[in-house]
Order: sequence, then C-alpha cells, then structure tokens
Amino acid sequence: MRRLNKKKALTLMKELDAFPKVPESYVESTASGGTVSLIAFSLMAVLAFLEFFVYTNTWMRYEYEVDRDFTSKLKINVDITVAMKCQYVGADVLDLADTMVASDGLIYEPVNFELSPPQRLWHMTLQHIQERLRVEHSLQDVIFKSAIKAAPLDQTQSEDVSTVLTACRIHGHLYVNKVAGNFHITIGKSIPHPRGHAHLAALVNHDIYNFSHRIDHLSFGEAIPGLIHPLDGTEKISANPNHMFQYFITIVPTKLNTYKVSADTHQYSVTERERVINHAVGSHGVSGIFMKYDINSLMVRVTEQHMPFWQFLVRLCGIVGGIFTTTGMLHGIIGFLVDVVCCRFHMGIYRRLKETPLDLQADGETTAPTQS
Repeated sequence: MRRLNKKKALTLMKELDAFPKVPESYVESTASGGTVSLIAFSLMAVLAFLEFFVYTNTWMRYEYEVDRDFTSKLKINVDITVAMKCQYVGADVLDLADTMVASDGLIYEPVNFELSPPQRLWHMTLQHIQERLRVEHSLQDVIFKSAIKAAPLDQTQSEDVSTVLTACRIHGHLYVNKVAGNFHITIGKSIPHPRGHAHLAALVNHDIYNFSHRIDHLSFGEAIPGLIHPLDGTEKISANPNHMFQYFITIVPTKLNTYKVSADTHQYSVTERERVINHAVGSHGVSGIFMKYDINSLMVRVTEQHMPFWQFLVRLCGIVGGIFTTTGMLHGIIGFLVDVVCCRFHMGIYRRLKETPLDLQADGETTAPTQS
C-alpha cells in the first residue's frame, strides 16, 4: 500500500513537470543552430559583464527637508591671499544681530602674490574644473564620491627669505552664529565699537590700496578635502586702488553620507559683483572684499546608494532568459524565411492518401493505401 501511494505521488509529480525532457533521438543539431547558440552565449557573457559593472557602480540620492538646527555655530573656512601687506588689512565678521566675531582663528601670513610654476599649474587646473562644473552638474556627484575625510593638505607657500613679501595670506576658520552675516576684508585692523565695529583705515596711505586677491579656498561647515567649492580658485586683479568686490552667497546645509565620508557640511551658490568706488559719480562705498552670506531654510541630504544583490541576480536572470528566448524565436523565423525563399516549404507536409475501392478487396485481403 505504501509503495502504491509512493508510485501515485511520483506520477503526480511527473504530470506537474513544467520542463519536459525530449529524447536525444528526436533532437536534430544543425550548423545554423550552433551559430545562433554561439552568438547567444557571447551576448550573455558581454551583457553579464557589463551588468556587473553597473552593480559595482553607485549613485547619489538627494533628499530635501527643513533644517531644524538653529542653535549650532557655523564654521567658515577661509584661505584668501590679498595683494597687500598684512599690517594694512583686517578681516572680521558682522552678522545681522550686530554681533562682531573676532578674527582670532585667522592667521595672517606674509607671502608673495605671484605663484610658482607648479602652483600656477594647479591653479589653472582648478579654474578649468570650475568651468566644467558650471556646465556638467553631474560632475558634483563624482566629487562627492571621491571626497576623503582626512587631514587637509598643507598649502603653505615656500618663500625665499631674500625676497620682499608684498601680499598677505589670510587663512584659518571662524565660528559664527547661524544667521546671515558679512565676512569682509578691508583696510585697517578692526576695533570694537558701541554701534558695531570700525577699521583703522585713516592710518593707511591711500596709495597702498590694492585689493587684488585670490581665493584658494572658501567653505562653510566641516572641511572635507577633495570637495571643490564654487569660489575655490577665484582670482581678481584690480588696476584701481578704490575697488569693491562683493560676493553674495546662499548657503545650503548638507548632510553628506557616502561609503568614504560622513559629515555635516554646507554647499553654497554665489553671485559676484564688483565696481570702482568714485564718490564724484555717485559710486559710494568702502574699498575691500565683502562676502555677504545667507542661510537657506532647507537642508539637503546626499546619500550614496548601491544596487542590492537580489536586484543584480534578477537582472542577470532577465538577461540570460531574454537572450535565450529571443535568439530562439529569431532562429525559427529566419529558418522559415530561408525555406520560403529557397522554395523548400510546402503547405502540406503529407499528401492525401488514395483509397482503394472496396470491390477490389477480395478474399479478406487488405490493400495498403498508395500515395497519389
């Protein structure tokens, strides 16, 4: 009884077989079929290889939400070279709350404004990258993925002690309130004032004014080596001593999370404006470099994502099954067309059989039907 039930179960499983086996004696191998199979296997291998590269690649996902962090401080990272001696210029920040931030975190380093050939080459490369970033916005994803959280490189310029250092490199960082403000570099050192702040500009000769400058780096938030910001590599040369350079910056808080780095930083966009100060023609103002920044209320969350392994397997199975089925259909269609063109196709494979009349069949003998 148990053997009978087992036999019935096997019979039932055979009836449910969705992959019936064809005896090898019924299978005919042809040269055309072998050629199509070779092409199909080659396509499968190539597409599977390319799909593996897609699986190993990553992409950046951007999400937007309201920034609810209003209590933390904003870090400003600065590296600017001004074509004036350090004793004549001063840098500080004044926000909308009339709070002046002292420039204690900034270092004033005497340097030469002209760059050495290797530094000039790097500066030209940086400007070329900035031009491509303005056109190809997708390059920013590549920069995000290539950023490495490490100690920033030392950009100190090696100077010859015999040369006269006529420029000042202002670099370092400042911590300011997370409100709109104005970071500026102008004539004279800043001093506190009951109504804000002031600069000792009266002690500097007007002929010394020269606000030609080069911005090697300007960023907000945590400094991440490898990221290129919009003002990095900017160089402005002025022939007029009374020149005002203005940069209107909109800061966007950004949470960056990649496989190499996870940090809270800030992106920004900038609009530049410059003009010559001439009170006689109504162009009023103060000579200097002014960076007016404002903080966006939206925060961007940038996350590097990767294709799941199960999705890779599904796509791989789709490639193999799709090519196998498609090449089989094409092989059948092409074979049918070849038979039609070569007149080897007949509408009736088997012709009608001519029956023998019954009166000719005698003595119980059966005559085999003949083909007409």
